[in-house]
Amino acid sequence: MSGPDLRRAAAARAVDLVTDGMRLGIGTGSTANAFIQLLGARVRDGLDVIGVPTSEATRTACEAEGIRLTSLEECPELDLTVDGADELDSQLRLIKGGGGALLREKIVAHASRRMVVIADAAKHVQTLGAFPLPIEVNLFGFGATFKAVQRAVEAAGCSGELALRKASGGQPYVTDGGHAIVDARLQAIHDPETLSAALWAVPGVVEHGLFLGLATAAILAEARGDEAVVTVLGSP
Repeated sequence: MSGPDLRRAAAARAVDLVTDGMRLGIGTGSTANAFIQLLGARVRDGLDVIGVPTSEATRTACEAEGIRLTSLEECPELDLTVDGADELDSQLRLIKGGGGALLREKIVAHASRRMVVIADAAKHVQTLGAFPLPIEVNLFGFGATFKAVQRAVEAAGCSGELALRKASGGQPYVTDGGHAIVDARLQAIHDPETLSAALWAVPGVVEHGLFLGLATAAILAEARGDEAVVTVLGSP
């Protein structure tokens, strides 16, 4: 049972939550892409929904599947957001942003009545932090912001290496919003709420990848023999 099979199994359960007339937030990443493909099939069979994409890559994928799209300006309240996660714990606290779309993902999640995470069960951890925490920062004053982020991380009781994310050509990675990303390799985040508050206090930090109090459920798929077994945390 491969990773793509597990992502598709989790996505299939999430697609079952979608009903006619829904306003959807549509996430970014490989698991979200599996959801987009399955949602597109249902749309072509007559399902009437409208979606808000969380990245330009998601917009392109949705358009290829024939999914009708809008914006939060035109549709500021959403019924459901379906998105992946890089890590999640049993309290449905998440690390997101490995794909670089954390700012738009969090804005869309906040606009939604429900947020359902779909993931390989291996993403479910006891303590967040093994996956590097993305921190989106303004390019203006980057050096000063980087040092302030380091101090904030230490003040929140965390330690580890911080690094500017690079694109494939070696240049700084730039988000859809025109910002840089600092990846904090902290190994363990024992108090996500304290770290979140410390990062928000740094001028120049645009967003960070701790999603706290946003997810209402997680759909997790794991391999058992040749089958994918899906479990649900929370209330989808």
